[in-house]
Amino acid sequence: MAQVERLRPVAGSGQPHVVVIGGGMVGLSTAWFLQEHDVRVTVVERSGIAAGSSWGNAGWLSPGLAVPLSDPSVLKYGLKAVLDPDSPLYLPLKPDAQLMRFLIGFGRRCTPGQWMATMKKFVPVNSRALSAFDQLENGGVEATSHEAPIMAAFLRAGDASGLEHEIELIHDAGLELETSEVDNATLRASHPIVSDQVEKAIRIAGQRYIDPGAYVEALSASVAARGGRIVVGSNAHALRHGPRGVTVEMVSGEPISGDGVVLATGTWLPDLARDCGVRVQMRAGRGYSMSVGIPEEGHRPVAGPIYFPFERVACTPYGDRLRVGGTMAFEQADAPLSIDRVDAIVKSARGLLTGVDFEDRRDVWVGSRPVTVDGLPVVGQTAVPRVWTNGGHGMWGITLGPLTGKMLADQMVTGQATPELQPFKPTR
Repeated sequence: MAQVERLRPVAGSGQPHVVVIGGGMVGLSTAWFLQEHDVRVTVVERSGIAAGSSWGNAGWLSPGLAVPLSDPSVLKYGLKAVLDPDSPLYLPLKPDAQLMRFLIGFGRRCTPGQWMATMKKFVPVNSRALSAFDQLENGGVEATSHEAPIMAAFLRAGDASGLEHEIELIHDAGLELETSEVDNATLRASHPIVSDQVEKAIRIAGQRYIDPGAYVEALSASVAARGGRIVVGSNAHALRHGPRGVTVEMVSGEPISGDGVVLATGTWLPDLARDCGVRVQMRAGRGYSMSVGIPEEGHRPVAGPIYFPFERVACTPYGDRLRVGGTMAFEQADAPLSIDRVDAIVKSARGLLTGVDFEDRRDVWVGSRPVTVDGLPVVGQTAVPRVWTNGGHGMWGITLGPLTGKMLADQMVTGQATPELQPFKPTR
């Protein structure tokens, strides 16, 4: 097996110390798995634990659906995104040269051949993704991932052809995925909030879901309970190498030094990684969500996730409420929440669900998913010694973040290249 950079204490011996920048699922998972190797960790988060794209997403642990975003159908949606303000794919009209460059590069990859080549790079990590959650939960993280199929529903039976074709391609790529067709009566028996107008549904087995905010908070608590230091409210702005290893300079607050640094800052990863030889283009693909009320009378709790692929609307049980989300908006990462995007999701979802009070909206949220131009994460060592990255997962940071955190931690400590991470090389 090929050799890669190995984490070593600057002093030459003793317990190594790693600074992980980013307090979401990806960063905290990396820290937790480093602790499995007896590495001392400090996690630095600029705003709050799970404050970014980790908090309000659908919370699906769906390795069966973790596929490249560069589907050829995206090109059709691209035109609709410009012409239709309610499109689930949203592109701002104002000129943005960097976004245009990103979209051109992304569009060039929206071919069947490129999609399949990228999918085959996902298969080895998809097949192991859920095992990382088992290790977290068996290792003391006081949170639970709930086993439940994802029910994909279609108002018109003909609209299922796109997902059915994608399932065939997933099988062709080598990923095992158990699916079965479900009639409306069976679907509504377990998911009574689905509209009786739905003509077809596909059950996708072997998936799970979580409350992502609560799960990441529990993960943070576990890191802290095992001796990790959690620093919240400090924004890292530069890395400096010196006799103490790598020092993370803060916008405010004291600098923090370690034997190594992992950059896990999501959409903001290029801010620090660019100077470390990471040139992969990355943009914020912002997702929106809210929770809505479900009247108690005549309605059982939602049994599991519901997906409406044609409308790109995702629904997940959220306590006694329902989280409803969607949209891929290529806006600036720090742009204010757009209520128009939330209204567009509601407009799409009204005809799909019944017994849902869309006027009772809470937890309205927007988060910036880190989308790379080639659809692959950036996980591994950079061109600068003692600096690694774990990010760029796009929509799959919750599903794949714990496993890439485990794989990166293993690689850092052993100095042995992890084959599954080779396609995700940050300096590719």
